[in-house]
Amino acid sequence: MTTTRAIVRRPSPRVADGEVTHLDRVPLDVPRALAQHAAYCDLLRTLGLRLIEAPEAPEHPDGLFVEDALLIIGGQAVLTRPGAASRAGEVASIEPVVEALGLPIERIREPGTLDGGDVLAVGHHVFVGRSTRTNDAAIAQLAEIMAPLGRSVVAAEVTGCLHLKSAITALPDGSLIAVPGWIDPSFFTDLGYEVHLAEERSGGDVLWHGTTVVLPASAPSTAAKLEELGFDVAPIDVGELEKIEAGVTCMSVLF
Repeated sequence: MTTTRAIVRRPSPRVADGEVTHLDRVPLDVPRALAQHAAYCDLLRTLGLRLIEAPEAPEHPDGLFVEDALLIIGGQAVLTRPGAASRAGEVASIEPVVEALGLPIERIREPGTLDGGDVLAVGHHVFVGRSTRTNDAAIAQLAEIMAPLGRSVVAAEVTGCLHLKSAITALPDGSLIAVPGWIDPSFFTDLGYEVHLAEERSGGDVLWHGTTVVLPASAPSTAAKLEELGFDVAPIDVGELEKIEAGVTCMSVLF
């Protein structure tokens, strides 16, 4: 199935109040953060994606991270149940967008907690990170949802970072890029995946469309490595958003 669309949401004016788990909180330049998010959206358009803008949610500082509230895998939408209590209302705010698309909807229910940033779908596998935001009850529920689609859910241990996709993401050829120390690369190589190692910690979270790999400008050595591997690379400055643990995957849902 060809990816043609992306769901995004403009950051809240309260974006500086977003959850921070593995970083020390530092001052955030809100106008610059808004400009960086706008540039990110422009880049997605340049890559040929049609953007669907979710309603603004000024009451949700983390609302720009639409991927945490919504998964779309194999045409199946899954409304998650984020692990941070402050983010509970984000799911209801994104649900009307999914309904308008006419996609079938499943839900993660209590006691499960699941952030979409912990979910990496590649090949026939759906890897789910055990993290501070995602628990085993949610992983079991997602396994039941994915089984009719022929997708096998596999739990992976995450240490030292917010989400699984902070530590490892997929590349256009089906190989993976990973941050050593945050994830065990051998876990994935044992399942038949080729794993490249990121040169910077921000280089493990990449987003691809077509043959182009989008990654943070804060990972120049990883960008050079990906170019040597033959990928088209599109670095983007999201430095202000990285202060609240943003990555390039969590700010959109591609489908």
